[in-house]
Amino acid sequence: MKLSNELKNIKTYPFHMPGHKRNASYNIPAGDIDITEIAGFDNLHNPEEVLKNMEYEISDLFKSKRSIISVNGSTCGILSAISAVSNKGDKIIIARNCHKSVYNACFINELDVYYIEPEFNNEFAIYTSISQQSIDRAVNKNPDACAVVITSPTYEGFVSRINCSIPLIIDSAHGAHFGFADFLPQRAEADIVVQSLHKTLPSLTQTAVVHINNENFTEKVKMYMDIYETSSPSYVLLSSVDRCVDFLKNCNHDFADFKKRLNNFYSEIEKLSYIRILKNDDISRIVLACDGLSGVEFAQILRDKYLIEVEGATLNYIILISTVCDTENGFNMLLNALKNIEHSESRCIYNTKTTIPKKHFKSSDIKETVLLKLPESAEKICAEYVYAYPPGIPIIVPGEEISGEMINLIYEMHKCGVNLISDSNSLPESILTKREQ
Repeated sequence: MKLSNELKNIKTYPFHMPGHKRNASYNIPAGDIDITEIAGFDNLHNPEEVLKNMEYEISDLFKSKRSIISVNGSTCGILSAISAVSNKGDKIIIARNCHKSVYNACFINELDVYYIEPEFNNEFAIYTSISQQSIDRAVNKNPDACAVVITSPTYEGFVSRINCSIPLIIDSAHGAHFGFADFLPQRAEADIVVQSLHKTLPSLTQTAVVHINNENFTEKVKMYMDIYETSSPSYVLLSSVDRCVDFLKNCNHDFADFKKRLNNFYSEIEKLSYIRILKNDDISRIVLACDGLSGVEFAQILRDKYLIEVEGATLNYIILISTVCDTENGFNMLLNALKNIEHSESRCIYNTKTTIPKKHFKSSDIKETVLLKLPESAEKICAEYVYAYPPGIPIIVPGEEISGEMINLIYEMHKCGVNLISDSNSLPESILTKREQ
């Protein structure tokens, strides 16, 4: 039985949730397949039939020992994975370029965080991959750590291939497409791998999977997934997972065509002297800089003049997510825009590597806070997350010292139009700090 097929053939009248009752006159998008856990459609929190079979299919496709579907995105998977490997107050090693959900998991579990700093690309001013030597040093220095958490691939498409003597969790939210074609990197291997189907494969937003390869954590990950995940999983989302699984079973031809479109795109772009291409590990993740333009300006021109919306824009570059679903017309539209875009070489773009802020407290230790004007916050302890979204990687974390360098970076990002977010929503005027005793 296929879930997506069965949802199209429901015969019963719904005296149950949801409230729209599949009544077409209310024009609810996808309302005809939006149900609750009725007879014959299984339960994501205790899958025994169609959803259990779907998870078996996913596990087989992705070569994991157990796969658990998430309709709360990779965030739910990250929270569950870290909670499963840790006890309250444990020490954990994480890469400094991890997503905010990793930091949230550390906060919830009151973990003592030790940072690994990835390698750095000076031309684009971004973190890239993590070396095995960095992992080994961190584990040797922190033998009591409960786990290591890294992001691979990164938002910009860099992959870290590491081994670890303690439990390893990989946030591979942007790497669900790996392993399905020869021109893509091999999929991540770790005790627990979390992937978003919706980011790079044909599936609806919020659909993700947690792959468990260390069976010691299976029951605890499942327990925490049941805690963090909604008690009313969307069958609209689950149906899209079902369709995605069907696609992946016979995707060779689609990925072969995708490779041709990508190769043609890069061969044309390399002819443009004013466009710089970031050489990463995942060629489907297109990262470009244009001489004389900030990333935000670059993105705005593409949006306003050429009707192209990019995935993300930073001080220095733009990120475009291409997938197997992109058409030849879509690539041609982008090529035409890039070939005709106006540029200059007059502007100096901020591309200095910033120092990781000094950590003084665990974020969970900060109880009393005060809002200070940003210039007055120098050398104070930050009490909120500050991050650019997308991708949601913290620039500064609660418990870290606010440096003059960090204040200047915040001002520069705001001036350039980067989408800067803080918990208090007070930047760039003010920032939340730890109240001094």
